[in-house]
Parts: sequence; C-alpha cells; structure tokens
Amino acid sequence: MTMYETSDLHKRVARYEAALDELRAAHQDIRNILHDQVLYDRWQQIGAELGFALAPQSAGQPQAAQPTGHQPTGQQQAGLQQDLGAMNQQIPQMSEAWAG
Repeated sequence: MTMYETSDLHKRVARYEAALDELRAAHQDIRNILHDQVLYDRWQQIGAELGFALAPQSAGQPQAAQPTGHQPTGQQQAGLQQDLGAMNQQIPQMSEAWAG
C-alpha cells in the first residue's frame, strides 16, 4: 500500500467514524423525543382516567388538563400554564433518572 493510499484510507476511516458518531447522536435524540412523547401521552391518559379534561387553547400552545366542570379564572389559568410548563421541563430529567 502506498503512502497516498494509506493517507486516503485514514481520511475515509475518520469521515466514517465522524458520520457514525453523528448517527448515534441523532438516534439518541430521536429516542429521547419518542420517550418524552410516550411519557406525555401516558400522563394525559392518567389525567383522563382521573376525570381531567383538556382546556381549549390557542394554536401553538400546549393544552392544560382541567378537572371536568371547572373553569379557572385568567390568573388561575396562567398559574396552571406555568405549572404545566415546569412539569414538562422536568420530564426529560425524570426520564434519564428512570432509564439510568
């Protein structure tokens, strides 16, 4: 094998390894997203079983679960949205802890 062929081979191996690392990182990202979605869906299912219903929202905002027959005030709605946002931020951390 010539020096040129050896150099070319090393470059190709390095590119292959970099692509493999990138593929593994993308796979892990997708796995995390799917895991988070499964947890969120299960959370909604449990809420429905406990008698909570989804409150109507404007487009692009996550829906908050409300007990059936209960209409919160604007201030209560804002507080519930903050609570829901905080819980949604904790889901990936809990997922990692459980998967650990």
